[in-house]
Amino acid sequence: MTLAGNQPYLFPYLGYWQLIHAADRFLIADDYDFIRHGWVTRNRILVNGEVQYLRVEVHRGGPSRHICDKRLALTPDRLSERLRTLEMAYHKAPFFAEGYALAEKVLGLPEDNLALFLEHGIRQVCAYLGIETPIGRSSDLPGNDRFKREERIYDFCARLGADTYINAPGGQQLYSFEEFERRGIRLRFLQSKLPPYPQFGGPFVERLSILDAIMFNSPEALHAMLDEYVFIDG
Repeated sequence: MTLAGNQPYLFPYLGYWQLIHAADRFLIADDYDFIRHGWVTRNRILVNGEVQYLRVEVHRGGPSRHICDKRLALTPDRLSERLRTLEMAYHKAPFFAEGYALAEKVLGLPEDNLALFLEHGIRQVCAYLGIETPIGRSSDLPGNDRFKREERIYDFCARLGADTYINAPGGQQLYSFEEFERRGIRLRFLQSKLPPYPQFGGPFVERLSILDAIMFNSPEALHAMLDEYVFIDG
């Protein structure tokens, strides 16, 4: 069984969805530390040809540093502002109606728990892209959070019966093929081959939020893009 996992992000780029699609099971790492100004609460979109951030706010403080313990501060006024930004940025895009409806469904969820809010968004986008990979949470494995870094992954794989773990390419600086192999786990890194697509005729800007790709491409075209990657093996 092939396992993959990552922290829950706000409308992450296409490579995140390729990772979910490539795995037999995906874990949302919801009991990992929340990093302010990271990708958990923001992502990049195009506004008048310039890159800007679409973001949601969380309340400061709380009982712990974990993502699953953070509370969202997305008020109705802030929600309307985010949706107006998307409308202004993409109203002329060929699939604006579909992308806007999806964003409205995700951002309009009446849920203030940050992890549950982001999980809802991940599931909604998966459904739109036709991704059927079963999704769980790292917090569903009690005691896993006592481990550090790769030890957490070894524990995930042992409990769930995974013999292969797929990670995003950035993990090459953190994880060792040899160490995973000693644990009986095949480590692979998924390297996206992100295909360019028209963005109002300007130079293509890669690694934007999945919302950007949704606004400019049909669901069928996006589903085909999910297989545009190569594996890096040890």
